[in-house]
Amino acid sequence: MKPTLSKAAQQLREQFDDTFPDRDRRSDGWIGDARHSSRPSDHNPDPKTGVVRATDTDRDVHKSGKPDLMPDIADQIRLAAKAGDKRIAYVIFNGRIASSRLGWRWRKYTGSNPHNHHCHVSFTSKGDEDGSFFQIPLLGANK
Repeated sequence: MKPTLSKAAQQLREQFDDTFPDRDRRSDGWIGDARHSSRPSDHNPDPKTGVVRATDTDRDVHKSGKPDLMPDIADQIRLAAKAGDKRIAYVIFNGRIASSRLGWRWRKYTGSNPHNHHCHVSFTSKGDEDGSFFQIPLLGANK
């Protein structure tokens, strides 16, 4: 079965690309490498559906890296989930993670990769087929 990226992840990536067409993409990714495949990871395809439920987006949305908007974008993704977007499972960025586990509050992330160079977003299975627009102000929402 050929891996596919969840529709929610595709939509988020499209919003990044539409808003920041010249952004740096060196740390972008979605499908896990050999290191990911040796352990549970949302970057690995679901064994039943082949859907990958994670995406990484390079921190530098401006090629120069200035201004550094990713801290604000990551926070807006977190707030979209807190406001009720059930497609988002968790967000990891800059040594912090947010999920529903603690009411979408940021807490220290203790994994081996602090995600300083990219923002990681994992999605629930609700995002497999739901590619609707994310209400994230810095990514094109009207809010």
